[in-house]
Amino acid sequence: MWDWLLLGKAAMMGVVEGLTEFVPVSSTGHLILTADVIRFEPATASVFEVVIQLAAILAVVLEYKQRVVSTLTGLGRDPVANRFALNMVLAFLPAAVIGLLFGKHIKAALFTPTVVATSFIVGGVLILMVERWASKPGHAPRVMNVDDMSPALALKVGFFQALALIPGTSRSGATIIGSLWLGMNRVSATQFSFFLAMPTMLAASVYELWGARHILSAADLPLFAVGSITSFISAYVCVRWLLQYVSRHDFKPFAWYRIAFGVLILATAQLGWVNWS
Repeated sequence: MWDWLLLGKAAMMGVVEGLTEFVPVSSTGHLILTADVIRFEPATASVFEVVIQLAAILAVVLEYKQRVVSTLTGLGRDPVANRFALNMVLAFLPAAVIGLLFGKHIKAALFTPTVVATSFIVGGVLILMVERWASKPGHAPRVMNVDDMSPALALKVGFFQALALIPGTSRSGATIIGSLWLGMNRVSATQFSFFLAMPTMLAASVYELWGARHILSAADLPLFAVGSITSFISAYVCVRWLLQYVSRHDFKPFAWYRIAFGVLILATAQLGWVNWS
């Protein structure tokens, strides 16, 4: 007999994951808050979050399936595909290496309400600063397309992505704002963040699932399936919306949202309303 209430909660968690994974607001903080508010406490909650994250990534793969296929089939003979693949590898490496070496230690030491809230607030302030800098005369973007990125630029963006190992930073936020500061325009920065999410989050998800394989069972399938479906759909809608949004608007609303959410984390943690551990 299925627990329809639990499945409904799983659907809500999936929607939250899909809507927050690719915008610069940090999905982790929103999942923690949502899980606490709706009392989502299955035994496999940590694995569930990895599964719905994987579903969100598949939405990006679907959106860019032609680019993925053309890159894979063009390796070795198409200069554009070769450079794009090289840039992806270079941008992926910093977070992968640092994450493997220090990821668990960073999470154990820094996953506190104060650090998460501070990351939200500092990230919001940095977005406002970069947007203000980018809007000044003489600071026109130098890179208008992801295919114009140099390997050096890709590596630099990769180091910005590594900052997302700090809880509350937001992987998409770090890569997008870092790319803007390095001279990319909003659309290309957002697109590259999407592309970079594929190897980074796929690798992280597979690594986490392999480590948790001993606690998985067939009984978890309905829960994982519902969460994955809603995560996939909401992520697909969000990705398409965000690309349209950044073609006409800046990231300042996300900055103010981050600051407000950081204050919310501090307040709820101080009052004991949400268990942010």
